This record gives sequence, structure tokens and C-alpha cells, in this order.
Amino acid sequence: MQVKTKAIVLSSLKFQEKSLIVKCYTLSDGLKSYFVRDAFSGRKGNHKIAYFQPLTLLEIEAVHKNKGTLEHIKELKISYPYTTIASDIAKSTIAIFLSEMLHHSIHEEEPNPDFYNFLETAFMWLDTHNQTANFHLILLMEATKFLGFYPENTNPDFAFFEMREGVFVPFETVTCLTNTQSFLLKKLLELRLDSTQVLFNAQERQVLLKIIIDYYALHLDGFRKPKSLEVLMEVFK
Repeated sequence: MQVKTKAIVLSSLKFQEKSLIVKCYTLSDGLKSYFVRDAFSGRKGNHKIAYFQPLTLLEIEAVHKNKGTLEHIKELKISYPYTTIASDIAKSTIAIFLSEMLHHSIHEEEPNPDFYNFLETAFMWLDTHNQTANFHLILLMEATKFLGFYPENTNPDFAFFEMREGVFVPFETVTCLTNTQSFLLKKLLELRLDSTQVLFNAQERQVLLKIIIDYYALHLDGFRKPKSLEVLMEVFK
């Protein structure tokens, strides 16, 4: 079936000498993997590679056979050209980290337009704003709404967050965050991407990042810690 769709690049892997295997989150079909032939050959190859950087927003025309095999792209173009992400070290590091996180978190080969539109809007926001220190933390927590394990905070007076159940509870258990960690998480849950409050210092962001990764690992089968995590933590010291 021939499909025209928007897509977000989550990962690209070199295959043999000249080709790429590219994983995208598409508006039309959810997660899809594509075989890109001759991505490293000649000038056109260099042009092709630029399309498949982390979180690039594309418009593609592809053939989807939907047989669990690699699909093939017929035509593509960048739907929104980033102006700062590639040149800003903090933003490019965030992009690499988030692409890895989403690569290990999204497994559904079915459309979820709300999730796609949320991600697209968020990455455009990242490209056009400078207050980005909390961006990756907010986005990953907001993403759990679509992934199915957003923390429940129906009892704001409860002081401890229970990681396995994803709820705040009145008493500390083995799988709870500490009082201090739980308080930080509550503050994070109040923020949205366009929030301008600084709120957290560098050390608190490191604590929250570890909490989020542990939380994802508890709730997603086969989740792997991103290789780019150490680089991100170094940039945001």
C-alpha cells in the first residue's frame, strides 16, 4: 500500500557499506522501519543522510507492505527544517537522548495521531525556544500519558511516590521514592513544555532524570538505558 505521511526519525543504523535502516514514528502507522538504499554513495547519499538525523521531521511517500519486514521510501522531504537544534550543543544532545528514549519506548505499529502531534509540536518548540533545561524531563513525563503509565496524583497530600503502581501514597514502601524525590516529581508534574520557571538546580535535574529512566524501565518491557545518557548528564551539570 502506498502511503503519504509525516514521520519523526527515531534512529538510523548503517547496513553494509552504503545503506541505512531507519526507524520512524509515523502519523499514519505508528512505528515503522525503512530500508534506505545507497544512503552513503555520492553527493545524493550525503544529502540522504541529512534527512535521518535524530528527531528530524519528515514528509514521506512510502510503500507499506505491513508484513513485519522493512518498508521502502519512495520520496521524502523535510517537513519542518530545524534552525537551532543541529547547531546548539545542548539542544542537539537533548535530541539524541530523546530519540534513543523514544526508540526504546514506542513499540506500537498503529496510528496514534495525538501522540504524534504532541511530539511534533514539542520538537518545534525546542527548536524555537532557549529555556530548554527542563525540556527533556517534561517531555518524557508527558509522553507517559500516551504510553500508558502517567503518574496518578489524586491525593496531593500523600508524600511518597510508589514507582511500580505509579501513584502517590501516604506511607513509604520498598518501591517508593524518598520524600524529597517525591516532592521533586510533584513539582515536575506541574510543568508543561511552555513553562518558564527554572524550579530545579542541576543536581535536582540529575535526580529527576534518574527517576524517569527507572520509571520507564519498570513499566516498559525490554527498555534499555540510552547510551547518550552520560553525555546528556555531562552537558547539564
